[in-house]
Amino acid sequence: MALVSADSRIAELLTELHQLIKQTQEERSRSEHNLVNIQKTHERMQTENKISPYYRTKLRGLYTTAKADAEAECNILRKALDKIAEIKSLLEERRIAAKIAGLYNDSEPPRKTMRRGVLMTLLQQSAMTLPLWIGKPGDKPPPLCGAIPASGDYVAKPGDKVAARVKAVDGDEQWILAEVVSYSHATNKYEVDDIDEEGKERHTLSRRRIIPLPQWKANPETDPEALFQKEQLVLALYPQTTCFYRALIHAPPQRPQDDYSVLFEDTSYADGYSPPLNVAQRYVVACKEPKKK
Repeated sequence: MALVSADSRIAELLTELHQLIKQTQEERSRSEHNLVNIQKTHERMQTENKISPYYRTKLRGLYTTAKADAEAECNILRKALDKIAEIKSLLEERRIAAKIAGLYNDSEPPRKTMRRGVLMTLLQQSAMTLPLWIGKPGDKPPPLCGAIPASGDYVAKPGDKVAARVKAVDGDEQWILAEVVSYSHATNKYEVDDIDEEGKERHTLSRRRIIPLPQWKANPETDPEALFQKEQLVLALYPQTTCFYRALIHAPPQRPQDDYSVLFEDTSYADGYSPPLNVAQRYVVACKEPKKK
């Protein structure tokens, strides 16, 4: 019943989103005439080579209208982004509910482990679709935006992706990409699934062994302070794997869609670091361990 209810709400939200997109286009078309007037007024001023009181008054009015138009369009776009966030949240809740319920009866075969190539594609899609933080003027990026860590009392929700420090088969410890199954306030411990062996490899871990992944990308053009900086020590997901390794930031993203360029610690190279490799913001977190000398 819950799954049916979620489907119904998602359908409603998609309809509302479609209407908001139409409103955005209508608002943009309506404001276009005013922008053309601004351009033509500037061209006349250049032709006459003077700024008369008439032009000053006219431009002040045109720019006031343009500002109001831009704010109206911005408000519609923010509403659309909220709808998208709600749809994604409902889809995730539905996925978790289906996972808990099993959705398999006795006559159906057990679920097969996901093929490696499919998993890597899903991880790339998750990184690409991570929402960009877009604050209002004066807003500071929130916790879990880019390099900003979670607050001290933050508890990751079921379904959230995290970096988890676990013991490998050989006894060594490693940081893996995992999904939160549950959190016990009584024991202050998480249960997480290894993303690479979902359902087969479950770990019970203390809070200090869990690092929540970013929930928003930071915009380098507006919030560069929310990004890791050059030569900062981090844990980064090694390309085409589900394990995090220590690395130095070689270069932070320059544009919202850009990845970090990182140098992974690697003793097979003379200077102890790999050549630069690209890693998405989604999969770069702070490393609290000291830098190796």
